[in-house]
Amino acid sequence: MVVTGLGVVTPLGCGVETTWKNLLDGQGACKTITKFDATHLVTNYACEIPSGPNESFNPDDWMPARDRRKIDDFILYSMVASDQAMEDSGWKPSSEEEQYRAGVLIGSGIGGLSTIADTTLQLKEKGPRRISPFFIPGSLINLASGQVSIRYDFKGPNQSTVTACATGAHALGDAAKIIMADEADVMIAGGSESPICEIGIAGFNACKALSTRWREQPERASRPFDTDRDGFVMGEGAGIVVLEELEHAKKRGAKIYAEITGYGLSGDAYHITAPSEDGSGGLRSMAMALNKAKINNADLDYINAHGTSTMADTIELSAVSKLLGSKLDNVSISSTKSSIGHLLGAAGAVEAIFSILAIRDQIVPPTINLENPVVSGEFDLVPNLAKQRNVNHVMSNSFGFGGSNATLIFSKF
Repeated sequence: MVVTGLGVVTPLGCGVETTWKNLLDGQGACKTITKFDATHLVTNYACEIPSGPNESFNPDDWMPARDRRKIDDFILYSMVASDQAMEDSGWKPSSEEEQYRAGVLIGSGIGGLSTIADTTLQLKEKGPRRISPFFIPGSLINLASGQVSIRYDFKGPNQSTVTACATGAHALGDAAKIIMADEADVMIAGGSESPICEIGIAGFNACKALSTRWREQPERASRPFDTDRDGFVMGEGAGIVVLEELEHAKKRGAKIYAEITGYGLSGDAYHITAPSEDGSGGLRSMAMALNKAKINNADLDYINAHGTSTMADTIELSAVSKLLGSKLDNVSISSTKSSIGHLLGAAGAVEAIFSILAIRDQIVPPTINLENPVVSGEFDLVPNLAKQRNVNHVMSNSFGFGGSNATLIFSKF
């Protein structure tokens, strides 16, 4: 299973190369919220996509305003990232048979949250006759896949996955399994999210998940593995990849970024929001991915950690330590959420793309804002500066509410 196309929309910019450059430069995207007045909320900062005529993401460049009004932003982001990934792959179906062998699997953790909230207020204030006929299809999670499949005439498997913050990783892993089962030759896969709205911030504040201490210095708020971390920072965006069966890609002379060699998944069966305290769920997910990849822990070069800037960071590092044992010194570990925040259902897909680019460029992105690590020097957490090194095998972790765990392994082709 190989990756032949990449596309992203993130708080660091629109497009793979723009985002990747800003990430490696150690830029952070957390700022005071501008989408709405958040001064009354406990948390008034987030990692928003820089959007507008003078920004790297200008919605008008991708879709007319009249069409954007029919869909939530999470669908828009998934379509934009899919356009990038498909163009990057250089492939499109040229026959009905190829259409039947091409599918889409794009997930989201929450879907059209802001559209649902706005429409609820509209219903209360103006009555049911003012509700848009596009409200339901513009909010449903599977309509990201649906819209993309319509756009590209992909008539094969068309589905979505919803596993909170593990969604994007599960989408890639499940899409790879579809190809391995010979149910498709090509899959567009990934995750998308647009949760930065009043009810989104207030809801995560209510369950004590978000950072709250950095109103005066929001750029310092997302700080995985640091002793001063106090919760995650909300982000938004989409990450989409084109996956292909190897012979299909080779036959057309496709550019191949990497192989998906391992996919592990597990459940904690412990708590609705907190991971198992011993990290056993994440450990089993990582061990399964290693086993599927048919590599040893000594072969891993880089781990893109789930690392959310919450108390769970140390649980993940403990699980990694158990997995790697004496080989821990060989591996670099970083959390790119320090730069882009937590993209919830899109996080695993965007972070998978960062993992693939680490293989392409033989460099690992930094964990910014890491000033006082919570662990000793045995962990190489890539503090504040990107690091050149050999990167042949990369592990990417994603863990979600409800105890849902996913691990992907990408290998140099």
